[in-house]
Amino acid sequence: MNSFSAADHGFMARALQLAQKGLYTTTPNPRVGCVIVRDGAIVGEGWHARTGEPHAEIHALQQAGEAARGATVYVTLEPCAHHGKTPPCADALVHAGVARVVAAMQDPNPKVAGEGLARLSEAGIKVESGLLGDAARELNLGFLKRMLLGHPYVRLKTAASLDGKTALANGASQWITGEAARADVQRLRARACAVLTGVGTVLADNPRLDVRDFDIGRQPLRVVADSALRTPPDARLLAGGKALIVCAEPDARKMAALEAAGAKVLCLPGPDGCVELSALLAHLTRLGINEVHVEAGATLAGALLKAGLVDEWVHYAAPKALGEPARGLFAEFNLTHLSEARLFRVVDERRVGRDWRYTLRPEQVPGPATMPS
Repeated sequence: MNSFSAADHGFMARALQLAQKGLYTTTPNPRVGCVIVRDGAIVGEGWHARTGEPHAEIHALQQAGEAARGATVYVTLEPCAHHGKTPPCADALVHAGVARVVAAMQDPNPKVAGEGLARLSEAGIKVESGLLGDAARELNLGFLKRMLLGHPYVRLKTAASLDGKTALANGASQWITGEAARADVQRLRARACAVLTGVGTVLADNPRLDVRDFDIGRQPLRVVADSALRTPPDARLLAGGKALIVCAEPDARKMAALEAAGAKVLCLPGPDGCVELSALLAHLTRLGINEVHVEAGATLAGALLKAGLVDEWVHYAAPKALGEPARGLFAEFNLTHLSEARLFRVVDERRVGRDWRYTLRPEQVPGPATMPS
C-alpha cells in the first residue's frame, strides 16, 4: 500500500486546483492537472484546457524544461499511452527523464486503463496511484460514467417554493427563485456537455437554454425530448445550431421543418409511446457527452427519476409558499408504498442569495446505471 507524505498531498492538491481550471472547457476530455516538483519546489505546472490541445503533462513539461529530469510528477489522471489528437503523455514523461509519477487515479478509458502507468514503470520510473483519488473522481464523474457504464452523468436541476411548487396552476413561474439562484444555474449549464429539456418547457417558456454568463468558447448541445415533434421551428433554443430533437413518432414534414431550422432529429420510440430515455442517454454517450444538465418540467423530471436515471439532483428552494393547486415537481411518479420512495442523501447545502441550494445523490437507484458512490 502506498504511503504518501504531507508534501505529496499538498502537491496533488495543487494539481487538482489546476484541473479545476478546465471545468467548463475540456469536454469531451477529462479535467486534468499536473505539477512537476524537483528538490521540493514546483518547476512546472499545467492543465488540460480543450480537446485537441496539449494535455496537462505536456504544459507542465514545457514549463519545467530540463528541470523535469529526475523530478516527481503529480497528475490527477493516469497519463495517456495512446495516440489520439495528441501524442502519448507517458512517452513524453519517459523522454523527459522524470524519476517518479504519482497519479490520483487510473484512467477508465479502455485505450489507457493502466497502460500509461505500465509504460512508465517499464521505463524504470517509480509509479504510484491513489493519492486524493476521491477528489479526482469527483472532478470527472461524467467522464468516468461514460467510460465505465456507457451513459453520461445526469444532473437534474429543479427549483420550487418551500412547499414544493414550481408554478401556479395557470403556469406562471417567473420567477420562483431569485437572481442569485438563476445566475448559479448558469454555472451548472456551463460545465455540462448537453442541456436536456422536454417539449412542454419549450412550448410554455420558449427558453434558450444557453450559457450566457461564462465565456467558455462553446455552447452545450441542447436536447429536447419531444415525442410527437411539437417543437416549433422558430423556438429560441434552435437558434445558433447545436440542437437535437428526439421524438417517438416520426413525421417527415415536421422533421424536415426542424432540420431546415438547423436542428438534428432522432427517433427513439419507447414502449409507452414516449421517447426511450435510456436509449437517448446511450446516444449522447456516443456523441462524447460526459454530463447532461436537465432543466425540465414535471413530466420529464418525473420520468427520469422513475427510471432511475438521475445521478445528481440540484434543488433550489425559495422561501415562499404557493399553496394548492399550484404545480408540483414530479409527474408520472405515483407511489403506493413509502418503501418505493427514491432515497437521496444531501452532499452539499448552501445559501444562494435569498434561496437555498441542495445537492443530492441517490442512496439507491432501481434503474440501469448510476455511478457507485
